[in-house]
Order: sequence, then C-alpha cells, then structure tokens
Amino acid sequence: MSQKSKRLMSIETLLSGESKNVEYKLAPPSRSINYTKTAVAFANGQGGCLVFGVEDHTLRVVGIAEDKVFTVMDSISDAIVNSCEPLIIPDITMHDVDGKTVIVAEIAPGLQRPYHIKSLGQEQGTFVRVAGTTRQADQPTIRELTIEGSNRSFDQVQCLGLSVTEEDIEALCASLTKTAKDNAEDSAKVKTVTEKQLLQWGVLAKQDGQLVPTNAYAILAGNEAVRSVVQCGVFKGTTKAVFVDRREFAGTPQELIEESYQYVLRNIHMGALFKGVYRQDVYEIPPDAIRELIVNAIVHRSYIDHSNIQIAIYDNRLEITSPGRLPMGQTIERMKRGYSKIRNEALASAFEYMGYIEHWGSGILRVMQEVRDAGLPEPEFLGGDTDLRINIYRNGSETGSDDGIVTGLRRDSLSDDGIMEGTTSKTSAAPNAAIAVVPSQKERILDALRKNASISISDAIRILGVQERQAQRILKSLIEEGSAVKIGAARATRYAEAKKRTEPHE
Repeated sequence: MSQKSKRLMSIETLLSGESKNVEYKLAPPSRSINYTKTAVAFANGQGGCLVFGVEDHTLRVVGIAEDKVFTVMDSISDAIVNSCEPLIIPDITMHDVDGKTVIVAEIAPGLQRPYHIKSLGQEQGTFVRVAGTTRQADQPTIRELTIEGSNRSFDQVQCLGLSVTEEDIEALCASLTKTAKDNAEDSAKVKTVTEKQLLQWGVLAKQDGQLVPTNAYAILAGNEAVRSVVQCGVFKGTTKAVFVDRREFAGTPQELIEESYQYVLRNIHMGALFKGVYRQDVYEIPPDAIRELIVNAIVHRSYIDHSNIQIAIYDNRLEITSPGRLPMGQTIERMKRGYSKIRNEALASAFEYMGYIEHWGSGILRVMQEVRDAGLPEPEFLGGDTDLRINIYRNGSETGSDDGIVTGLRRDSLSDDGIMEGTTSKTSAAPNAAIAVVPSQKERILDALRKNASISISDAIRILGVQERQAQRILKSLIEEGSAVKIGAARATRYAEAKKRTEPHE
C-alpha cells in the first residue's frame, strides 16, 4: 500500500465524525481561544486532531482557499504555541479531499500536565475532553493531571494531617498479613508484612528522618483522611428513579470488598444446576466476575475525586461505577485487551500481596471470559472521561433450560438486611426446587456439613459455584470460628461439622 493510500485512509477516518479525539472547524475562528482550548484538552488527554475546512454538523468539506493555506497553517501554529502552557507544538499538515484543501493540526498526549491557556491561568484555563466536547476541568481533575505530570502516584504522596505510631504500623502489618494468609492456598508460604515492606510499596514514607503515612496508608487503614466509600443500591426497573434498597459501606479495602460483594450476591438471582444427584447453586452473574470488578474499582479508582464507588443492581443489569478519568495512556479498548495502567501503585502492590490481584492486566480479561462462559452478553464499558462504568447484563430468561439449570428467578421483596425473600423458580429438571431464601456462602457450606459426614474441597467448589481459592477461604474461616474441622491432609483432606467429628478408635 502506498504512502498516499495510507494518508487517504487516515483522512477518511478523520472525516467520519467528531469524537473524543477529533474536532472540526469550518475555518479558523477570529478568536483563537475557540480552538486553542481544544488543543489543551487534547494534550491533557489522549491527543487528537483539529480539522479545519470541514463543517461539523454536516461533515461537508468546504476546504481552505488555496491562496490562504500557508498563512492559515502559520496562524494556527502560532496561536497554539503562544497561547498554551506548558508549550504545545502541533503537527500541522494539509490534505487534498475531493479537490479541496483541509488543514489538520495533530496534538500529541502531553507529559507535562496540566496544560492550560496562559491568559486564563491554570484554574480557569485547564480543559479536558468529555464525550467528544471540550470542557473546563474541575479541581479534582486538575489535581489528578498535576499528579500525572509530576510522574507520581497520589496514593504514595504523604497524607497531610495524619500521623502514625509504631502500634499503628504493627496493626496494619498484621491486618495485611492476615488477609494474605486467608486468601492464600498455602498460608505457610506467606511472608509477614514489615515496616520495610510498607516503605518499599509507598504506604509509608520518610520525612526529615521520621516515618509518615501516605494516602495509601490512610486507605488501607480505613482512615477517613482519604474518603473511601462504596454505595450499593437495588432499583426497580432500569433507572435510578425508584429505590428498593440502599446501603453505604466504609472501612478498610478488605471490608469494602467483602461487604459490597456479599450485598450483590444477596440481591441477584440464584438457580441450581443438577448433574445426576448433585445440585449446584448457580448465581445468574458469575461471583468471581463480580468480586474482580469490585476489587478493580477499589484499587484503580481516583481517590482525588471525592465521589463514591457506586454499585447499582437494576432489573436488567449490574452496574459498577468507579470515580475518576482513566489514567494517562489508558483507554477502554486497551483495557479490554489486557493492558494495565496502574493509577495507585502502593495500593496495587498491597492488593497483589493480599491475593486480590493475581496478574496485573488479567482481571478484566478474566471477567469477560467468565461472563461469556455464563452465556451472558459481553460486559459493557462506558465513560473513561470522568468515571468508568461497567455493566453486566442479567439473563432475563423465564424458561428452564435443557441442562437442568433453574432460571427465571425473581425478587418479590427485600428484607431489612437486603436478603432476598419470596424467590420463585421453575426448572425442567426439578420443578419443586424453588429457593425461599438465598443463604450466605458460609450457611450453604454449614448446611452441607450438617447433611453429610464430610465434604471435600471439590464439593465446596461445586456447592458455592466459586473458584478453589474462594472456597478454601470460606472453609478456613469456618474452621477458625470453630464451626468446622479439617480431617486428613493433602489430597485426602476433608471437612466436617465440628460437633460431628469422631476420633478414631484405639
């Protein structure tokens, strides 16, 4: 393919309509600020192109008069260079489209953020692209751009007004270590978190020879110095017009993950899969996908933005919204291909240690695969300019499937604690298998222990419909509570209700 053909294809793409990265001008406006602010917005975002000589509403190519092309190109370049700070140098080219000349000013993503209009100052002159339009940036966005421009991570910056004692540090180390051991397949291999490790991650920093907490410390400790809240709600219909139930959770990341995860499980439908004589409870949305999205929202959200993570359950979908624009260099398309851009580096390190993140960049890919395997539509990714919203659409089928899955469950009412009641179902395999109350995961395991002499880890996985790590975590928790006991070792390991355990005869 010739260089000319490649260029024409590029121009055809540019002329397909305005977008987050393309803006049209019929001619250079008399006031250059009408396009220099868009140049600033492109530099503060993913870059973009200003196309002169095209009518924005009709996409009609008018072109620039041939005797004025070079004068116009120079004036555009001068306006952008002289008006913007830090310096923005556009790549300006002219292109022939159906015998008419259009001018394209390409602006690369900037590294010295935030960019702004000199005459307006940083507070009033910083602009960003939102849904294909140029808008003035608010203070949280300017702060985030400043952090990006300084090549720092907000969570590794000292948390002003917060101090720590040796006892505080020891408590956080113990909390992180406990979570890591609870999540590990082999807790004996988990190394205890130390003060040195917290310094290495950026959870602690040194200021004048003294240990000081960073924003990551405040988040991990559940301290209100950095706001970290998850709002959960159930809505009637497909909008937020009618609330059915709402909850707000605050605390450590571990508490936020578990409480919001359990809230979702309590308020989505659950059926049963029958294979022979075995019954496996199956949630309409894969629990591991739900958990993964909650973890991602908490670790990757913008903590500069004081908005809350929102988890909304509608009749047709589960919607998780994470505050903050996507980090510099990240796009929804790249994210769906497994590219990871870490916004909060200290938190990401701590989450990886605790077992919440296995491989950076693989979480979204796993969610997409699990949702596909469940026969649901591919997750929907929206936004990225001010927040990121992910929708998983629920299966609205009202008929039993041929493979024996109970479907068509509906929620009749919600109790005060958000647990589903009055659930009905129908199935081709077991018409009388309606579920009256959705039990918690621990309750389901305890029920199995009461009905059987013992169960294996494979039984627990089948009963819960989760991966092995999660099943092990729940069994370990029941053992620590004294509700269950572990019998045997290695592959012969089984679990029994504590009061039913029998000692071998002499």
